[in-house]
Amino acid sequence: MTRQQITVETTVSVSLEEAWSAYTTPDDITQWNFANDDWCCPRVESDLRPGGKYIARMEAKDGSMGFDFQGTYEKIELHKELSLVLDDGRKSRTTFTENSDTTKVATTFDAETQNPTDMQRDGWQAILNNFKAHVDGKEG
Repeated sequence: MTRQQITVETTVSVSLEEAWSAYTTPDDITQWNFANDDWCCPRVESDLRPGGKYIARMEAKDGSMGFDFQGTYEKIELHKELSLVLDDGRKSRTTFTENSDTTKVATTFDAETQNPTDMQRDGWQAILNNFKAHVDGKEG
């Protein structure tokens, strides 16, 4: 069965290298990897190589729930692309494109079947919006 794919994107006001670093460095990821302020990402493990594991601990700040978002890196192309196979078999691919003084970051992921696609798109877009706020806020 072919899964529906969803794409979200943002443009950040930093170099390609800075965007890549903020997207792949665990200390940075914990600062932006959540969809809203009721959630946090207290821990990230990232073995950034093909076959390496990615684990992001996602928790509600009130302690009511949490889960590990996990996958295995499938492809890493430095400063250009990273692909994950999530533990449920879905795939995620993020690309980085430099445009003079900005960098476009786009993620395409396989939708899951338990939640409406609009909800999934909104959640992943909110995370990318947090990434933008984090990265753009580091300037100056």
